[in-house]
Parts: sequence; structure tokens; C-alpha cells
Amino acid sequence: MAQTVRVLCPGRRALSWRLRGFPAPGFPAPSRAGFTGAAGGSGPAATARKGNSRLLGAAALALGGAMGLYCTARWHLHAQDLRAKRSAAHLSLSSRLQLTLYQYKTCPFCSKVRAFLDFHSLPYQVVEVNPVRRAEIKFSSYRKVPILLAQEGESLQQLNDSSVIISALKTYLVSGQPLKDIITYYPPMKATNDQGKEVTEFCNKYWLMLDEKEAQRMYGGKEARTEEMKWRQWADDWLVHLISPNVYRTPTEALASFDYIVREGKFGAVEGAMAKYLGAAAMYLISKRLKSRHHLQDDVREDLYEAADKWVAAVGKDRPFMGGQEPNLADLAVYGVLRVMEGLEAFHDLMRHTQIQPWYLRVEKAIAEAPQ
Repeated sequence: MAQTVRVLCPGRRALSWRLRGFPAPGFPAPSRAGFTGAAGGSGPAATARKGNSRLLGAAALALGGAMGLYCTARWHLHAQDLRAKRSAAHLSLSSRLQLTLYQYKTCPFCSKVRAFLDFHSLPYQVVEVNPVRRAEIKFSSYRKVPILLAQEGESLQQLNDSSVIISALKTYLVSGQPLKDIITYYPPMKATNDQGKEVTEFCNKYWLMLDEKEAQRMYGGKEARTEEMKWRQWADDWLVHLISPNVYRTPTEALASFDYIVREGKFGAVEGAMAKYLGAAAMYLISKRLKSRHHLQDDVREDLYEAADKWVAAVGKDRPFMGGQEPNLADLAVYGVLRVMEGLEAFHDLMRHTQIQPWYLRVEKAIAEAPQ
């Protein structure tokens, strides 16, 4: 409490130093006689001094505690006022958007986007896409999910790719630029992947398009911005590729995973039954190819555990989230990827055999408590 008084009320130097047990600069240090009596004995005068100093010490402690509570309360009220103002500005921007998310519920990339939208209290409608026919996204030449349609006034924009969606919307919330202008900063380009297949990539997808003042206000420094981008990319380039080999690791796990996918997805009765058994068998075999492609260990759980521990080490022990006191985009990305395993054996193993659970639960709580 004394430290709080000293930090929040720097004008009260004597009081704060005294409460910490040190003499204030410019004030004489109390002698031992002032507390235990003079060296020559414990007569009435010494006893009186002893009683008086105890009373003074108690009074100082009480006053210091009261001032500390007062200053701390003022600080919290000020912080709440700032959060309320930011929230009002945020709601003003978000109320201009009407969002529709086309997704597979069990897709880790879609889960990332939902984590972002929920944490930032952005209302959205969900359209569950049938993973076989994909009729729900027949309007789009881009045939992957997630796809986000964003109506901003008269303007309707289609945003593709989970990281582009998140970067574009965060840029919008921070800068207030029109969304139709923001998405031009993330142009698609054709590329050929390692398997020789043509794919669509997006430039700048981990960048927020902010000016210097906006970036400074959001990150506080270049290191935090670079760290966030690095781990967002890590979630896409490495962590997400550990999901399928782990949830389809054995025939039993593959069947349990497809049972969950069919229950949560958009399937007809016959289509669901076929997907459950044929899909489980197919993905069990495909997971072995993925294991080889990504050079995973014989026991793919070990790669999952190592990734989780690597993430926990990067967050560190001195902050609840990589973003500091609240999740940043990297926190939300890693959480979103891991969340799709909830209820499956791989998820339970991950929570038991790594140190990630406390961080995971903190992110879950931060999203649940986001102001609506």
C-alpha cells in the first residue's frame, strides 16, 4: 500500500517513505530510543515516548492506507472512464457495420475470426457452409472459408482469408478509415505452393494499416508490433497444421472428431452418416500424409505439446497475455486455433501435459466478459 501511495501521490514523500520503513529525504532517521526506550533504562519518559510513537505509527499507517485507497480508487475510476470513452467510440464504428460470417464451425481459421469478433464485441450473423456442396458460398469465386461480408452504409465488401479479415477490421476499429479503402491494402496474388498447386495469397495480411500515432497508441513500441505479427504468422504456418494430425491420430479419435463435426456442421441425415464414417477413415489416412509433409514426430502429440510450451514461454510469467493486460491479435489467433479441439482427446491431453491451461482460461474469460 505504501508503494501505491508513493506512486499515485508523489507529493506525499515523507508519508510514503515512512510507511516503507525508510527515512524521507531531508528528514532525520528515528533513533532506536524512540521505539524501545533510552539505553539507560525504561522509565516513565521512555514509556511515554514508546506509547506516543506507537500511536503516531498507527495514525500514519491508517492515514497512508486511506490515502492509498483514495488514490487507487481515483485511478480506477479514471481508467474506467477512459475505457468507457473508448468503448463508446468503438461502438460508434462497429454499429456502422453489418457482418455475415460464412464458416465451418470446426475450422480453426473460422474459429480465429469468431474469437476476434467476440472479443471486440462486433455483432455478426453466421452462415454455416455445407463442406461438401458449399452452395452457401456459390456467390463467391473464392471458395474457401472463412468469408466475411461487411455492409458499411451503401458499400458491401467481401473479405477473404482469416488473417486479412482480422487485420482489416482491427485497422478499421483503430483508425476509422472506410473499410472499402482498407481492404485495398491487402491485395490477393496468385502463387504456387510446395505441392505445385496454385493458391491465392494476400499481401500484408499480418499488418495493421495505421499511421505512426495510431501504432504508438496501440502497441507502445515496435517490439510489441513485431512480436504480435510473428506469432500470428506462427499460428497460421505451424500451429494450425498440428490440429488434423492430432485429432485424427487414431481411428478412434478420427471417428470421435467426425462425430463432433457432423453434429456441429451442416449435414443432412444420410450425408452426415456417410461423412462420419467415410470422412473419419479418409482423414485418418490423410493425417498420416500431413504428418510426413510437415515433418512431425512419430507421436504427433509431442509436437503439439512443444508448440504449446513454446507459446507459453513466449508469453512469459510477467504478463497475463502476450498483449499485456488484455489479449492481442496473437493471443486471439492461438486461442482460436486451439479451441476447435475442445471436447476431443487431443484437447484434454494438451491441457494435462502442458502449462497452457491458465493462459487459455484467461483468454476464454476475457472473451466472455467483453462488453456487449
